Amino acid sequence: MIGLKDFEGRWRLDREIKDALGRDATFRGTAVFSPQSDGLVLHETGRLELAGQGGFAAERRYVWREDGAGIAVFFADGRAFHRFVPAADTVEADHWCDPDTYKVRYDFSRWPVWQAEWRVTGPRKDYVMQSVYTSDAGISPKE
Repeated sequence: MIGLKDFEGRWRLDREIKDALGRDATFRGTAVFSPQSDGLVLHETGRLELAGQGGFAAERRYVWREDGAGIAVFFADGRAFHRFVPAADTVEADHWCDPDTYKVRYDFSRWPVWQAEWRVTGPRKDYVMQSVYTSDAGISPKE
């Protein structure tokens, strides 16, 4: 089973966002999982390209912590985001942010290449965000 420490290190990040209203986007950059006292800080940095509008530098941070047999993910400000147990090739979790629903499906079947697919729906949101994380050398990012 994959554990929290297995994510530590630097990953190439390729993300496609397909919006039902045609506001598609791509993100290319890196995801770095760095140790801190109570888990890992995930810092994503790169360039977000909006269809027909150009692009700009973008970044975001999350905190990943061990939570029993699972991993709890928090926003950078400490609010809970979601929790998953990486005990199978694919696992799912969700997050409710009134009035929107966020559902994620993690795919670890090609580890150390892994994916996160978010389906987001709500009154003004309807998109799928597919992210592929690849270790820089194509092997475990700690090697």
